[in-house]
Amino acid sequence: MSADETGGGAENSFTGRMMRYVRTSGTVGGLAVRVAGERLLGMKIDRESHAADLMLALGGLKGPLMKVAQFLSTVPDALPPQYAAELAKLQANAPAMGWPFVRRRMTSELGPAWERRFAAFGREAAAAASLGQVHRATLPDGTEVACKLQYPDMGAVVEADLRQLKMAMAIYHRMDGAIDHEEVYKELSTRLREELDYRREAAHMRLYARMLAPFAPAIAVPRPVPDYCTGRLLTMTWLDGRALLMRLEENPSQEERNRIAENLFHAWYGPLYGYGVIHGDPHLGNYQVRPDGGVNLLDFGCIRVFPPHFLQGVIELYHAVRDKSRARARAAYEIWGFTDLSDEKMDVLNLWADFLYTPLLEDRVRRIQDTDDPNYGREVAGKVHAGLKRLGGVRPPREFVLMDRAAVGLGSVFIRLKAELNWHRLFHSLTDGFAADAMALRQQEALAEAGVPQPA
Repeated sequence: MSADETGGGAENSFTGRMMRYVRTSGTVGGLAVRVAGERLLGMKIDRESHAADLMLALGGLKGPLMKVAQFLSTVPDALPPQYAAELAKLQANAPAMGWPFVRRRMTSELGPAWERRFAAFGREAAAAASLGQVHRATLPDGTEVACKLQYPDMGAVVEADLRQLKMAMAIYHRMDGAIDHEEVYKELSTRLREELDYRREAAHMRLYARMLAPFAPAIAVPRPVPDYCTGRLLTMTWLDGRALLMRLEENPSQEERNRIAENLFHAWYGPLYGYGVIHGDPHLGNYQVRPDGGVNLLDFGCIRVFPPHFLQGVIELYHAVRDKSRARARAAYEIWGFTDLSDEKMDVLNLWADFLYTPLLEDRVRRIQDTDDPNYGREVAGKVHAGLKRLGGVRPPREFVLMDRAAVGLGSVFIRLKAELNWHRLFHSLTDGFAADAMALRQQEALAEAGVPQPA
């Protein structure tokens, strides 16, 4: 059989996967040798050159390692800045797998007569990404749907890639111990394994439809079609929209830019402050914009449910920044699970808190930052990193990972939009009257209704 007949493409055939692991293992292993040379023999690593090598090893891949690489490129100090800059160039779209794979996957999920269940089914993929590809189709009643098919053997691929990731992060920690990434790794591992379960993602869609109902139709969420969903096939209603970058190239009005930004703010932070749930992947490909400035929110594999007390810490830190209160800041960090915080370490962490919360303090219309540079947040992170390294390092709690990523990712989008909004009033409209006990009840009811597994 050809590679297409066995796996749908060389990269997902057995040989292709083995070559993939050789490429990435060799690159990561090469870094290990260079780190040993730097530490034991005083040899200096050319990090820019090695970062480019790593990007070349990852750049042609489908699969979770590419997804994790993109993720890490947006998490401050998860990787050296040279690596983050190279990995940020990776594109979400990978070459789609061919019709033999599609036919076999659909047969295994819906049975040999699966084509009769559709009025039409596109043979060419409408989109291809890290874990699966999407085909546009039409149901017998005329409903337009998107069918997301998971690539072959992704469970094994995920576990292999996570081993690579663990090795890379351990090496970086030896190179630079400012931040202990053990909890970061645990969080990424859990979320990535969850993304393999498309039934879980369908439940996440139902959850988001409920949580974002107050903001409809400005924010739209696809609706899963239960009889067409399995663990490896997710069928959902098709939403029409355009990529944000394409719309920005047409120079939309300031009013439209503001409307898009406000809808994105509500799409992420309405569920967070109302239910303790966050969409953990603010990637530009995970939402679309409509001509009216409305937003389509997509891809619900990476969802984080927080204990309500964690959100209490988020709001407490806002008050600490507002009041310039070290005592309230310490209380917030302790709620989050930071331990062994000296006053000096806390002062360094407060540099990051000031960066995140200062735009929310002023009751006026303004830009999210006084700069058009979407990398400004990384500059602030660099100062925090240097301070923590000098003071012996810190271990961030795992809950902090996606929360921090969403803030940085959305902030860069708001900068790109050049949005001018009253961020203070937006924040207070969602957080005034916050009560952890009331959130806990709303959260439990919403998770149960949508069929999302309750967090441990």
